[in-house]
Amino acid sequence: MNAVKKYLSLIKFSHTVFALPFAIIGFSLAIHSGKAVFSWEKLILVIGCMVFARSAAMAFNRYIDRSFDAKNPRTAIREIPAGQIKPTSAAVFTVVSAALFMICVYFINKLCFYLSPVALMVILGYSFTKRFTPLCHLILGLGLSLAPIGAYLALTERFDILPILFSIVVFFWVGGFDIIFALQDEDFDRSEGLKSIPVLMGKANALRLSEFMHLIAASIVVFAFFYGAFSWLYIGELLFLLDF
Repeated sequence: MNAVKKYLSLIKFSHTVFALPFAIIGFSLAIHSGKAVFSWEKLILVIGCMVFARSAAMAFNRYIDRSFDAKNPRTAIREIPAGQIKPTSAAVFTVVSAALFMICVYFINKLCFYLSPVALMVILGYSFTKRFTPLCHLILGLGLSLAPIGAYLALTERFDILPILFSIVVFFWVGGFDIIFALQDEDFDRSEGLKSIPVLMGKANALRLSEFMHLIAASIVVFAFFYGAFSWLYIGELLFLLDF
């Protein structure tokens, strides 16, 4: 049981609740559009895809960054540098999670299955990006932005404007948030030759860019309300989130 807790901590499993809504958005949009009907089976498979894909990405990130994590006082307490989980075990966990993701996608539909390697390439490839580009935050945003489109495809097997709009929202929101998150490692990243927007632009300019990205995200959310002809509940939820 203790081992299970370590692995759940490794991938920050409790944070899955913050990423899962991205997939639920796409799933709900498919039903709202009238191009699909609700399916418990598809919902469970979509949730499984999101959980396993995120688990693979998080474990792989911890595995790839283990040497940097060991040097950084903020991350030295993570499971791999702290010696609680062996690097090979984290690698195996990544492979198993990725395989379970592929299995879930296989039972959804052929289109999603054919596109799933692309999704894995993006979410796993993110872990390498801060070694060569300050745009790593955008790659993270791109990875999570695939969730609304993927969940929409799971039900409809077709691309549409509305889920793409929400994917763009996720792209800018997550990317902007990750820039803020990277501020705490600005000095460490610079000393280790790692790339990030704060390292490239400095704290003040990085925050301005993050604000701009969040403004774009908010603008698209408002535009999507009119484009999608949503009910007043959409506005109510939007006001709740802005207040939150």
